[in-house]
Amino acid sequence: RLRDAAAARERCARAGCCRHGRSRGRDRPMKACIVSDSHDRATDLEAAVVAAKAEGARVVIHCGDVIGGNTLRPLVRHGLPVHVVHGNNLGDPGAFARIGAATGGLIHYHGADAELTLAGRRVVVTHYPHYGRGLACTGDWDVVCCGHSHEAGVDRQPNLKGGHTWLVNPGTVAELGAPATWILADFEKLAFEIRATPPTNPSGD
Repeated sequence: RLRDAAAARERCARAGCCRHGRSRGRDRPMKACIVSDSHDRATDLEAAVVAAKAEGARVVIHCGDVIGGNTLRPLVRHGLPVHVVHGNNLGDPGAFARIGAATGGLIHYHGADAELTLAGRRVVVTHYPHYGRGLACTGDWDVVCCGHSHEAGVDRQPNLKGGHTWLVNPGTVAELGAPATWILADFEKLAFEIRATPPTNPSGD
């Protein structure tokens, strides 16, 4: 387990993330897989991460409603740092914390929200869209990621500092009452593309 944890920390270092999710390679490109509302659909979540990794994603951001630890465990084998917040479905925070410890921080459960620095961009992650819009309005962040609504969207929110903040909602990765979607983000270019979750084997649901 010590060797596994050391390997996980090395993968985090190569991805430019330190323990608290802040980028050490601030000028390097940073593509990310942004997902939300997977609930217990581990196969759909993993399918999105696999697709994003193939397109150069080096980190995963989950905007909440994970439900159980077994939903996150399959992501470990793909070697990408995963930043997770909980949603209105609290799930099993104890299990999330244990998985984080066992992976040396490769999977990082932040609680209700997360503050990250990726490619030099200030990023905050929360679950509720109304909280997300409020955070975007402050102008303290370059990008705000949220979920909950199961409706994918990318907006430039005017903020109090006279600029704009990107407000990004990947929708539900698991097709729960809405099309299954995720977002491929390029934080260096501030480009966000809504993608369909790849089909999965129904027997794996």
